[in-house]
Parts: sequence; structure tokens; C-alpha cells
Amino acid sequence: MLRCGIALAAGEGRRLQPFIHRLRGDALPKQYVRFHGRRSMLEQTISRAERLIPPDRLFIVVGRGHLEFREAAGQLAARPPGTVILQPANKETGPGILLPLMHLVARHPDSVAVIFPSDHYIAEAELFMDHVDLACRAVERDPNQLILLGVEPHAAEPEYGYILPGRRATDDAGAGVKRVARFFEKPHPADAERLIRAGALWNTFVMVARPASLLDLVRRLAPWLYHDFLKIQRVIGTGREQAVTEEVYQTLAPVNFSKGLLERVTPDHPLQVSVIPVRGVWWSDWGSEQRLVAGLEKTGCTDWDNGCRPPLGGIMTGETPKWY
Repeated sequence: MLRCGIALAAGEGRRLQPFIHRLRGDALPKQYVRFHGRRSMLEQTISRAERLIPPDRLFIVVGRGHLEFREAAGQLAARPPGTVILQPANKETGPGILLPLMHLVARHPDSVAVIFPSDHYIAEAELFMDHVDLACRAVERDPNQLILLGVEPHAAEPEYGYILPGRRATDDAGAGVKRVARFFEKPHPADAERLIRAGALWNTFVMVARPASLLDLVRRLAPWLYHDFLKIQRVIGTGREQAVTEEVYQTLAPVNFSKGLLERVTPDHPLQVSVIPVRGVWWSDWGSEQRLVAGLEKTGCTDWDNGCRPPLGGIMTGETPKWY
């Protein structure tokens, strides 16, 4: 079965904008910034994804306005034709997933899709992708599953989402798949500590499912959203594609995929929402300045004023930045 991917890169990263402005003097969305090493967070996400998925089956959704930044346009310029999907406006993660999913379905309807956020730092990329491979194999065996990857916490982080695993999946086949008992979003620090003691995992929002299963989930729980995106799917590849997409987005209400869809799945729903625990991986969501700086310190980058950052001129002129 074909494996496809979606990289979510349409966000603006507003919480990090003050930090980025101090660093660079502009408002480049965080996923295109080279905070660590020679690659941006998006480039690192692409590199991880392409361990399992060929470039022509990896769809990247970005904000149309992102292409006004030279660095963003440069990082996307070499992608295969038709795989960079331009979103007219940021309407949260629900539409952010559905728009590229419609393009994926138009080309590869009978596939397994992996969804990757593009603002995560993962130290042990190979081990993490081994778990993604396990999730893909589990979905290939049982197409009625949506599998999330949950990282074993190393701190009681109140800004993260948590997944409490339940019983082991019946068709586990050694992959460690467990049904999701409950989601918890941004708990109080004391509650986060209790959740960790109960075996809860950090929700990475990396998920694996059949495209048909994702669309059926939306059809059942948000039929208005499903029908809006069907309008787009019908015109993909035609001269009306851009106009219809613009029209849909003009009246589209924001929908958070986790809160608006995943967390509403009941036990009797035909789609089983499951999780694979990921251990031995240092993972961080670089959504805030505090977590970004802590993550950079974890990598050994501690002196921001004396060389432990990319030269601003190098980034702004498109040269390869050097880290010391």
C-alpha cells in the first residue's frame, strides 16, 4: 500500500514572532527559520518524513502569504510539482489538514497518510520514524484505525496536550498500539504530574490513518466542513480550483482538528483512535520562546550573544547559515 504524507506548515507562529523579530528583524513564520543546524524546522520535518515517503507523495500546506518571504519560497522551490498546497487563510488545523488531504486523495486515494506538524524538534529522528513506520503497518493491517504518536514525557509540561492510553488494541501485532482512553489539553502542572504517573503521553499530533477514514470522520462529525471541502475536491486540477478554494475559505469557520473532531470520537464510532507510545526520544514542540530556548540549550546552544545563533546577514541573504 502506498504511503503518503502531509506536512502542516500553514501557521503563522504568532507566539514566537517577538523572538524572531529580535533575532532576524522580520516576521518570517517559525517553521522556515533555521534555529538549529543548517535546516529550518520545516526542512527537518521534510527530511524525517522522506525516510518513509517519496518526495512526490509528500504534500506541504503553507500560507499563501508565506511565499512573500525569500527564505520560505526558497525552501519550497524544489518540491515536486503539485505538492505545495497554498492555503488562502489560516483556519486552524481542521482545514489545514483537509485542504492537502483533498489533493492527496485526488492522486492516491488508496493509501496510508501520515500527518506531520512542522514546528517540532526531535533529537532521535531515526527512532521516531521507526515508530511512524510501526503505525503505518498497523493501519495497513487494520484500516479502521487512526493512530497518534505519544511521546513519553520527561517533565510535567502544562502547555502540551496529553493522551491517556487505554486497553491494548486487538490487532496489535507487537506494535504497542493502545486505544486512547482520553485526551487532556494543557492541564494544570499538578494535574500534568498526576497524568504522567498514570501513564499519559505527550500528544505529538503526528498521526497515521487511511484518507477515507479521515474523510468519514469529518463527514460524521462536521458534515458542513466535509461538504465545503468536497467542493474543492471536485475542481482540483481544473481552472476553477483557485476560485472555488477562495470562495470556500471566505466563509469557512476555524476548526481545531483535535478539539473539534478527534476528542469527539465515541467508543462506538467505526474509527478507532489509538496511540503508539514513543520512548527514548527527546521531542519538543517549539511553539513558545521558553520551549525554544530550552530546546536549544538541550542541544548545547547556550550563548546567544557569542556565536550560538545564525548570522543574520546569512539568513537574510539566503546564504547557508553557519553555527558555531
